[in-house]
Amino acid sequence: MIELTPTDLERYRRQITLPNFGELAQKRLKSAKVLVTGVGGLGGTAALYLAVAGVGRLILVRGGDLRMDDMNRQILMTDDWVGKPRVFKAQETLQRINPDIEVEAVFDYITPENVDSLVQSADMALDCAHNFTERNLLNEACVKWRKPMVEAAMDGMEAYLTTIIPGVTPCLSCLFPEKPDWDRRAFSVLGAVSGTLACLTALEAIKLITGFSQPLLSQLLTIDLNRMEFAKRRSYRDRACPVCGNTAPWRYSQSSPMESANK
Repeated sequence: MIELTPTDLERYRRQITLPNFGELAQKRLKSAKVLVTGVGGLGGTAALYLAVAGVGRLILVRGGDLRMDDMNRQILMTDDWVGKPRVFKAQETLQRINPDIEVEAVFDYITPENVDSLVQSADMALDCAHNFTERNLLNEACVKWRKPMVEAAMDGMEAYLTTIIPGVTPCLSCLFPEKPDWDRRAFSVLGAVSGTLACLTALEAIKLITGFSQPLLSQLLTIDLNRMEFAKRRSYRDRACPVCGNTAPWRYSQSSPMESANK
């Protein structure tokens, strides 16, 4: 496992002193490689909190250029970057905030051609894409390659969050066998809503990487920020699920990287 430097010990001192955290958890963060998809108001903000927590390598995946109507929520962006590929600005901002981590930018969307190699290059994934086409691809690849995935999504003032461990918890297809037809561009969003969900998403990833606290396993957190109502709902694996069920093509003969690291 990667050792901590004197700079690491000073930079992360306040979180190292958390109960059940310590230097071991910080070493696990430094050793971790996390894939973040959909690097916008949700994914970009989650990536920010992983960067300042000391995750050693972030792989950011997002196609498309920055638009003016992104600026109410994408806190890694600046006004002069409108019209340019947002993923490179996200990489630049995170690297300036924490020069001791590695940030890779992939200027693309999740596709059938790239999803397997991207998932295999990481220890876990954050699913923050803006449509179910990408989410389904990432879910299937994470199940196939036995990589944990934090699943987070929002619509207006509502959101949900869960952590998926292939072979242990329900996958995305179990939770949503019929996928909503999301509008790729015209959804309503307040920056504070995506930011709220992003912080919780980053916290789930940190819990999973370090093992210092319990993530949302087989529990779906639903959030209604109009009423400030938070609820945890028990979720179940569908044994007939075409992605992770008993007849699915993937088998679970080996432990996942996160499970191995936290034993």
